[in-house]
Amino acid sequence: MHYGDTRPDILPFDPFKAIIAPRPIGWIGTLNANGVPNLGPYSYFNAIGNNPNLICFSSDGLKHSFVNARDQGEFTFSLATEALAEAMNISSEAMEDGANEFAKAGLTIGKSIETTAPFVAESPAALECVTISAEELKDRHGAATGRYLVIGQVVQTHIRDEFIVNGRFDTAAALPIARMGYRDYATVTEAWELTRPDD
Repeated sequence: MHYGDTRPDILPFDPFKAIIAPRPIGWIGTLNANGVPNLGPYSYFNAIGNNPNLICFSSDGLKHSFVNARDQGEFTFSLATEALAEAMNISSEAMEDGANEFAKAGLTIGKSIETTAPFVAESPAALECVTISAEELKDRHGAATGRYLVIGQVVQTHIRDEFIVNGRFDTAAALPIARMGYRDYATVTEAWELTRPDD
């Protein structure tokens, strides 16, 4: 099977997100113009470079996280984990500007060092970021898509001590969750190593 712009009837649900999976969840913390904390999960999220460490997230529609990261010039990422899955889901609700998703989800705001953006203190790891790009994406014909991309540079990294083992962050112990297609999620429960031929 193959298709282009028109999806065949045998696929009533778009498989795009199920194919590009699992995807890390960008649990993004920001402050609005009045200093009210905002928190939302984004599955269009990833690391895009290191040295400097760069991450990105994008939203379908002009959402609070994009506006706040663009206008305030900063945001945070908190690692979403199995233990925090319900809180993450609560924070995904579309609420009016000025609603505090941290409070609604029963989460503690961590103390940032170089930014004023809030992060989830209960998370095993969080990143403070300075926004270096925030723009609406265009399609191949140059038309606006209503999709908005933020790129940030990591300026502070927070890791809870119990997740540092032998000098490394223990990803499997943190049990991070990832987004798949539809309403499906996955949990990282184990890690395996594969050395490169030139290691």
